[in-house]
Amino acid sequence: MTEFGLTLSSEEWGPKDLVEMARKAEDAGFDFVSISDHYHPWIEAQGHSPFVWGVLGAIGQATDTLQVGVGVTCPIVRIHPAVVAQAAATASLLLDGRFTFGIGSGENLNEHILGHRWPPADVRLAMLEEALEIMRTLWTGDRLDHRGDFYEVDNAKVYDPPTDDLTVVVSAFGRKAVELAARIGDGLWSSGPDKDLDAVWRDAGGSGPKYGQVNIAYGTDEAECRKRVVEEWPNAGFPGELSQDLPTPAHFDQLADLLTEEQAIGPTPCGPDLDGIVGAVQTYLDAGYDHVYLHQVGDPDDLLGVWHSELGDRVRALRPA
Repeated sequence: MTEFGLTLSSEEWGPKDLVEMARKAEDAGFDFVSISDHYHPWIEAQGHSPFVWGVLGAIGQATDTLQVGVGVTCPIVRIHPAVVAQAAATASLLLDGRFTFGIGSGENLNEHILGHRWPPADVRLAMLEEALEIMRTLWTGDRLDHRGDFYEVDNAKVYDPPTDDLTVVVSAFGRKAVELAARIGDGLWSSGPDKDLDAVWRDAGGSGPKYGQVNIAYGTDEAECRKRVVEEWPNAGFPGELSQDLPTPAHFDQLADLLTEEQAIGPTPCGPDLDGIVGAVQTYLDAGYDHVYLHQVGDPDDLLGVWHSELGDRVRALRPA
């Protein structure tokens, strides 16, 4: 069964706003929300980045049935996986089994802050695999001593482990990462309706939920919506591996300045036409996604209203080609 969600963009909103958005998303009929885990926003204009683990506890108290996913946490550099394991376990308890844990190999933007070297991609994937091994062992409630290639854990025990198995959805964008996600994860968190990567995922034995975000800018004025994307969310236009390697919002601002309007907006549906949003969702369903969530660039209230009145029914009627 396909589920539909709303992005809680930590880069664009403060902690109280994010909690209120989650409550409104539940009222509007969304199945889940995905909240980003960043230390910095992508660009200065976004202006926010609260600590996701504090926000998750508040969302657990503000909602009753809404599923909540972190999309995604990097447990390899900025925070040791033993500490992330404790945080995720606590979040799962506060959300009463409504929690899905997305993990990935991260971006230098968020992970360089303690002065550690930013590893190359192959090393990051190996670190992610070892980190998940540590976390899954700690979630059993057993005591752990670990001496690995990248991490040491000394006599650690999570005294409040999850009551059920945590679903861990692994983020991946390239072939090697997708193959790793298929091997170690309970699902795939990816970006863009890429049927080739879906084939890699399936061929590597991948199974479980597949999460993908659709960027939109819904509003009554198309020109204003396009302007908002260019100024507040040019991220989709950043090419190649730069999103993983640039260290500061200032660097991303410099990159954004080089993009044309069309590059910054890319495939993002802008304005009041719901057909564009429905069509974008359809491409994700056709590429194998079964958890599709909408990221509204700008104030989400208009989107929440139209989702409840019309858009939700149209999207739920879609089927993969």
